[in-house]
Amino acid sequence: MSNYEKPKVISIEGKTADRFLGSDVFEADSRALPPRNGTGTHQEPARDVPVYHRCDVLVVGGGPSGTAAAYAAARAGADVVLLERYNHLGGLSTGGLVIWIDRMTDWEGRQVIRGFAEDVLNRFQKEEVAGPEREHWGSRDPELAAHWGLRTAAFHGIVSWSPTIDPERLKIVSQEMMLEAGVRLVFHSWAALPIVEDGRVTGVIFESKSGRQALMAKVVVDATGDGDIFARAGAEFENDIEEGDVHHSMNTAFMLAGVDMTRWLDFRRYEPEQFAAFTRKGREALGFFQTPYVSWRNNIALFLGPRQSGLSALDVDDMTEVEIRSHRFMLRHCEFFKTHAPGFENAYMLQSAPQLGVRHTQRLKGVARIERAQWGAGVPLPDEIGVSPSVSPKFPVISVPYGSLVPRKLDGLLACGRHVSCDANSHGFMREIPQCWLTGQAAGAAAALAVKSDVQPRAVDIAALRKILRAQGVFIREPVAATPEPAAVS
Repeated sequence: MSNYEKPKVISIEGKTADRFLGSDVFEADSRALPPRNGTGTHQEPARDVPVYHRCDVLVVGGGPSGTAAAYAAARAGADVVLLERYNHLGGLSTGGLVIWIDRMTDWEGRQVIRGFAEDVLNRFQKEEVAGPEREHWGSRDPELAAHWGLRTAAFHGIVSWSPTIDPERLKIVSQEMMLEAGVRLVFHSWAALPIVEDGRVTGVIFESKSGRQALMAKVVVDATGDGDIFARAGAEFENDIEEGDVHHSMNTAFMLAGVDMTRWLDFRRYEPEQFAAFTRKGREALGFFQTPYVSWRNNIALFLGPRQSGLSALDVDDMTEVEIRSHRFMLRHCEFFKTHAPGFENAYMLQSAPQLGVRHTQRLKGVARIERAQWGAGVPLPDEIGVSPSVSPKFPVISVPYGSLVPRKLDGLLACGRHVSCDANSHGFMREIPQCWLTGQAAGAAAALAVKSDVQPRAVDIAALRKILRAQGVFIREPVAATPEPAAVS
């Protein structure tokens, strides 16, 4: 066994066992890449950068939050540009092959992440999405829960709406929704630097095959997932992580085809001793291990690991290292499963994700923050712009405040997606695709409202924003009225 195949496995048993299928989080003992040898600096000469376009709202990043933001802003009447570095929309939910869309229902089966989430999934054909029927959402029936628990759609014995989807359909659906709404798409373009004037972001410099150009906007929405724009513009941010936590690790997802997932799931459910022996054998043979998730088709298996810790998605060498290891993992997992796993006898490598599976880098320090301490309250905040399902039935749904999208000091910018303002614990669910749709829709609507009202995003009228979001189908509750003070006794 070569050095790259000798990881130090970090157990996550008990931390996420009810949320994820079995997987190892690990750090490797050695790296595939040699150290770099660069020293010194090179001075880049000053130059004039041509302006590519001017718009009301510029959304940087076409992942789940960015597509929701662009769509919401355009529907609210803004002139919108969506800048995306790849050739497609959807981010990790398409190019990252994170085709399991996590829970959108509360523990009673009520869908609480709605709006864009419904708009996009309602465009799918029946054969392009797999998940429980609506009448089963919230069911505690043991047989249903056991069935859907193996299919990433039941947690803590409760059936949820958390489907798996065809990533190619999501790419097309997202694209057509943007074009129908009048969003200008700019693919194959990488935002390099924010343009900041007097403490306000007024656009970005981006690079493409057309060279270095500028995009100017009245409001910029940072939907990069890593906070590239707000961090480089000088906004405050956090980057604390929990080493070995599945939520703060990286990998490149992959899919194997030619499988029979029903047969595999029957083996996993009805032959527990043989399954345990199989997983032990996998760890002995590979040094790390990942069991598959279901996909939208019975003949395709999804692998969202093995998950790698101790590497940064802000370091190009670390990112390259993850890709090298992940491609090797795909080959070795395919060989092992084809030889030893029921239902995988005819398996073959279908695709490795073109996008790196990043879970955490930087989180905004906003004027408000989603924190672990609020999980038990269940109280609608005054600036609630959406509701997230909680991590366990012992907690009610969680109110998401508008302030979690707003930088403490920086103007002209809103943030959405996995880098919103929250603590490390809350980030575990606020980074998921439905929550990214939720915060993206709020950021886009707020950006459009700020432009229309000629105010900074931090100054938008919350009642007006909530009215726009409700009109777009978002689930928002009324804030709890304060208890009146007792009348003075004369």
